[in-house]
Amino acid sequence: MSSSRRIPRYIFVTGGVVSSLGKGIISSSIGRLLQSCGYSVTIQKFDPYINIDPGTLNPYEHGECYVTEDGVETDLDLGHYERFTGIRTTVHNSVTTGKVYQVVIEKERRGDYLGKTIQVVPHITNEIKDRIKANAAGGEFDFIITEIGGTIGDIESAPFLEAIRQLRWELGGNAICIHLTYVPYLKAAGELKTKPTQHSVKELQSLGIQPDILILRTERHLGKEILQKVAAFCNVGPDCVVQSEDLPSIYEVPLNMHKQGLDRSILARFGMENSEGHEQSLQQWEEFVRKEKELKSTVKVGLVGKYDLQDAYKSIRESLHIAGIHAGKKVEIQFVNSEHIDASNVQEMLTGYDGIVICPGFGSRGIDGKIEAVHYARTHNIPTFGICLGMQMMVIEFARNVLGLNGAHSSEIDPATPYNVIDLMESQKALKRLGGTMRLGAYACDLLPGSRVRAIYGKDTIRERHRHRYEFNNAYKERYEQAGMRCTGRNPENDLVEIVEIPDLKWFIGTQFHPEYSSTVLSPHPLFMDFINVL
Repeated sequence: MSSSRRIPRYIFVTGGVVSSLGKGIISSSIGRLLQSCGYSVTIQKFDPYINIDPGTLNPYEHGECYVTEDGVETDLDLGHYERFTGIRTTVHNSVTTGKVYQVVIEKERRGDYLGKTIQVVPHITNEIKDRIKANAAGGEFDFIITEIGGTIGDIESAPFLEAIRQLRWELGGNAICIHLTYVPYLKAAGELKTKPTQHSVKELQSLGIQPDILILRTERHLGKEILQKVAAFCNVGPDCVVQSEDLPSIYEVPLNMHKQGLDRSILARFGMENSEGHEQSLQQWEEFVRKEKELKSTVKVGLVGKYDLQDAYKSIRESLHIAGIHAGKKVEIQFVNSEHIDASNVQEMLTGYDGIVICPGFGSRGIDGKIEAVHYARTHNIPTFGICLGMQMMVIEFARNVLGLNGAHSSEIDPATPYNVIDLMESQKALKRLGGTMRLGAYACDLLPGSRVRAIYGKDTIRERHRHRYEFNNAYKERYEQAGMRCTGRNPENDLVEIVEIPDLKWFIGTQFHPEYSSTVLSPHPLFMDFINVL
């Protein structure tokens, strides 16, 4: 279907009327459907905020920070892209206004513009266009889907939309715009209203962009008359208006879009064809959704963390949910605020859970509660999964209550601790002197033969993604091993401990890396699968 070097087609996804319509899910669904048609895709997110990346943003501001294999801190939508499509995103898949301005200003300081006056048009818009086309450089993708964050009418999105307008003219028939809007239901009138959609399209048209396809986000089913009305008033074909109704699961969205012919409409706009056997290629996804609807047994998992916001631990939640579906179990996930846990109430707060996850994070808030939760789980043999900072809490609790190292802590939290079982290693200290200590992206990890994690993965070496600064202090490694906590994963380059486990317990594993970043709908992460299977 495609030559070795592909001619990329560009799909721009914009949103109107209100924010939080689910452009990320729609973009991911489009990617999944085009893959099922036999095409290769990538998806990129352009965010209009001035931060360089979400790495320093509070999760309450922007949800979780997702990390790519090449070590870029990105928007959580890239997690949806990867879970739906199985692609691996890179630095080219996440761009912010801050990144764009940073590059342009650096070029200006170097004199690259030869004394020209730097303006939004053309310098900022040209940089945006270059970023949009960056994924096409390798010639490996048939489709490049670009999601523009924010809502039409937001002042900060204007340079991105202008860049899209220019690109659509430059690319001719190789670019289309899909616009996602909201159709509200007025209870008092008993009517669904399309006027906000018409105004949103009008706003887009005023910027020089005519949408090719409209997706109407709705809480109620839209009849054929409404769809035809929108098509007539917004200058799109009747087959190019589809609805995205509220569904029990986000994983039903691709099938709903396919049922309405969204994939066929997209290909028709490009003069392209479906591959043969298209229907069969969706069978795995349909089987997954069928399993999700037929789950009978339920297990309860407590997420012990400090951010009482669903999006703060989005990838962990989805990884648990996906693993549960593959295991035939409905995973009921409940947040447990570690700030509220202490020795007097830990039993009450953790009773009733089949397993717990000690969540990642930064800073000292909620740390004591996490350590209490680990202690209770370890002494009551509750299956426990510690991720990143969660693994460090396992190490600290074990030091205090098994090794007898009173006051043991992470030097990140307590620089004066007498037992720095978690500390900056020499390589990190060298980086700190240069102004940075974060270990980001995928690193190799050798698994100890005979360990549980070696059996879980079924191979000797793995690569997993990191986002942290502090490490297990190898000076204490022998004492841990002798007392029953095994260090079963290590980085082959610098001997950093990546995984700890207690073999005598039902399931007690901590990982310094973030396995949730690698779990997808059709390929659930083995650690999450094994964790759910023991519950």
